[in-house]
Amino acid sequence: MTDDLTTRSRTATATEAPAIATDTPTTATESPAPQPAPQSSPRPTKLDPRMPRLAELPSFAAFMAEGWDTPDRSARTVPGAAEAAAHHRARLSAAHPGAAIVVAAGRAPVRSNDTNYDFRPDSDFYWLTGCGGVEHGVLVLRPVPGGHDATLHLPAPARPGETGFFADAAHGELWVGGAPGLDEWSEALGLAVRPLDELDAALAGLSKPLLTGGLDPDTAHRHGLAVSADLGRTLSELRMVKDAWEIEQMRQAVDRTVEGFAAVVREFPAAIAGGGERWLQGTFDRYARTHGNGPGYASIVGSGTHAATLHWVRCDGPVAEDKAVLLDLGVETNSYYTADVTRTFPASGRFSQAQRDVHDLVERAHRAGLAAVVPGRDFADFHTAAMEVVARGLADWGLLPVSVDEALSPQGQHHRRYLVCGIGHHLGLDVHDCARSDYAAYQGGKMTPGMVLTVEPGLYFHEHDLTLPPELRGIGMRIEDDLLVTEDGAEVLSAALPLDAAGLERWMTTR
Repeated sequence: MTDDLTTRSRTATATEAPAIATDTPTTATESPAPQPAPQSSPRPTKLDPRMPRLAELPSFAAFMAEGWDTPDRSARTVPGAAEAAAHHRARLSAAHPGAAIVVAAGRAPVRSNDTNYDFRPDSDFYWLTGCGGVEHGVLVLRPVPGGHDATLHLPAPARPGETGFFADAAHGELWVGGAPGLDEWSEALGLAVRPLDELDAALAGLSKPLLTGGLDPDTAHRHGLAVSADLGRTLSELRMVKDAWEIEQMRQAVDRTVEGFAAVVREFPAAIAGGGERWLQGTFDRYARTHGNGPGYASIVGSGTHAATLHWVRCDGPVAEDKAVLLDLGVETNSYYTADVTRTFPASGRFSQAQRDVHDLVERAHRAGLAAVVPGRDFADFHTAAMEVVARGLADWGLLPVSVDEALSPQGQHHRRYLVCGIGHHLGLDVHDCARSDYAAYQGGKMTPGMVLTVEPGLYFHEHDLTLPPELRGIGMRIEDDLLVTEDGAEVLSAALPLDAAGLERWMTTR
């Protein structure tokens, strides 16, 4: 997925947890306005005997409290996640000795009324706990001599004998299924786990805690808490270098993604016959949901002229047999680590000459970028290596109004008309991972063994761009691989997908 490292403006997404203003403590005069409780339909102002409210009927509550066996209440965790999280907490503790730290999981964003989008925990919260699928969880790291004591606060499930068992749509087991209790989570995570209603007391005992994640706004207000940019920066930079467990999660994400590409290519005939881009998008999303947590970001499927749109997530167009199809896809594993891979395929199985020419130039730029991913080199080196190839190729085609040197200069950048995005980024728990790092540690930093990143040059020739000859208008090509920086170079994790046009054509025939 292309990054906007050079033009970034942050926007909210449906998977983001609610945030509190950064480093600005709330005060009593800034109390947030009370929000009405979500509801699915109007509630009566007086008793309606035709539709009695079950939670208000003692006889019904007594009947519902009896006659239940015990469902499966296992705490489901990814193997190794708890041990990795303990290691991650130790790293964070060493980075902030003596500081109280609060990390919140957040909650599912509201889609409408009492209907929410799927919940995904805050990435830092998962990295430090290994706990997924539980809204409103809060990790508290209390400083002690030699490090921190960790306590995880979770909402308790509502079970038989409690009114919430049948009346609480968020926590009642009749609504959400058998749910692990605090003891089950504690055993699975190797953490002290306490009820969420004890969080206020825990926070009251802390001195100037650092906060990150989506803490409930009312709780944040009561304790004068604001999101700490310093803590967010620390966590982003710690997450830049993956440990062995994380690298294995990334391998799994990439392997499942390559399999997903094969599933999509097999459906090209159905898409051409009428299913269109959404048939292909749905094919991948179903595969990702079946073999992982789901897609790691909105899947991009662009046929023909849509391939030139950097983030074509609408996917509402047809798939034409004589056009190329850009697929930018990533499976997010059940541990929330995501791949991010792009290939551009000919829908017919054979590239036209113009498509092949554009693909070949992107391939040369891509290979130059891959060769520059070496430990100790500047992070920006693969960007500049790929961009030089792009600029020279465009100059050979007569598309630059200035010399190659002037185009590549900081004051020029004329070649970027056809490639306005960045061509690589960190990858991990987030598709654009480690985004809160300092510039000096990210784009201005050095590549280090254990980093996972993308290299993704492309050319995007829009159909309405009159600087292009007619045969190039409407062609978009991108090649994106996921790389692990090693001690002596880099491993292309997505190498199972060919890079060259002929290789892609052959690969399509074997799926």
